[in-house]
Amino acid sequence: MTAPASGPSATGAPVTVTPVRGRADTTAFVRLPYAVYRDDPLWVAPLERERRAFLDPGRNPFFEVGTVQLFLARRGRRVVGRIAAVVDPRHHERHDPRCGQFGLFECVDEPAVAAALFEAAADWLGERGLSRMLGPLNFSLNDECGLLVDGYDRPPTMLMPHNPPYYPRLFEDCGFTKAKDLLSWRIPMPADGEPPARFRRAAQRALAAPGVRVRALDPDRFDADMAVVKDIYNDAWSENYAATPMTDREFAHAVREFRPILKPELVQIAEVHGEPAGFLLCLPDANQALRAARGRLTRYGLPIGLIRIARATRRIQRTRALACGIKREHRNWGLAAAMFAQAQRAAFRLGHTETEFSWVLEDNRHVNSYTKAAGGILFRTHRLYERTTQRGAPHEVKPMTYTA
Repeated sequence: MTAPASGPSATGAPVTVTPVRGRADTTAFVRLPYAVYRDDPLWVAPLERERRAFLDPGRNPFFEVGTVQLFLARRGRRVVGRIAAVVDPRHHERHDPRCGQFGLFECVDEPAVAAALFEAAADWLGERGLSRMLGPLNFSLNDECGLLVDGYDRPPTMLMPHNPPYYPRLFEDCGFTKAKDLLSWRIPMPADGEPPARFRRAAQRALAAPGVRVRALDPDRFDADMAVVKDIYNDAWSENYAATPMTDREFAHAVREFRPILKPELVQIAEVHGEPAGFLLCLPDANQALRAARGRLTRYGLPIGLIRIARATRRIQRTRALACGIKREHRNWGLAAAMFAQAQRAAFRLGHTETEFSWVLEDNRHVNSYTKAAGGILFRTHRLYERTTQRGAPHEVKPMTYTA
């Protein structure tokens, strides 16, 4: 068992980091962000019920394949930080058997608190034979990931992290260096809902090819179409940086989470000679509704949060392109363009005014150029960091690149 980590804080009072044990600690872990973001008008409070379910091994299927240890940092009785250390065997098999992950980091602006948290996670990972740590990942690349390092002027889109501007300094002061940047693009809706001419021509050429068809998700065969999305996702992302395949239960769990806001017109599936070839999954930005609930569905026994969400849902203006994948044998710019053109026209009919493409790996030149050609404006950057798990050891970066 990892011994409690401690160190002096900026005030001179001791900082102690201990593993999360029991319901009271879990509640403190879930509620810490409310203190960290108290004065941040852009923060979108997650639903507390959803966060508890995410941390529950009985309800989050990630725990069927991975192992997680949560830690809390306290100064006296006050909780001042938190972190999760993560072991995912799928990452070891596909990428680096020496690498563990960390995530769910939140901390007051005190280097000593951050250092104690990172050392606790590093020690726990090191005890399991891991010499490198990568993050933040909550808990894998299939969930929220990355630290916001540029673009603090807008509220976060659904499933995209948001953090105070001082977090990158805490990471870098504790020995972390950049592993990879994740880019976010926003595409304002054209007045006529049509993509730029060059992009539109590429889409038209793809649709004119023999056997090519792009269609919206069919609600009458929802399960079959989502199975297609899962299979293509795991295939298309199999060699991407730090990516791990989703199990059937993980994917089914994710679908249950986003199905209430899913619009079939915003999910496009490409077929070649009747066989699935690619998909584009766009969702209305639920964060625009969640901000109204302020993290709680009920207050004082009344469904105030539910009422606020219901009203705000009707005013959602932004969609997020959550995932896109094309099978290796069908990869070309035109097929992706055709799916996006169809999705953008549908978003226009639904009254949305902007689409966000997030996130895209910085060295994925193909998708970044394609997004720019669609009218995209680069507006936000998240970063994955890495360091060794050994205290005081020199940092060694293992190069990892995007595979198209």
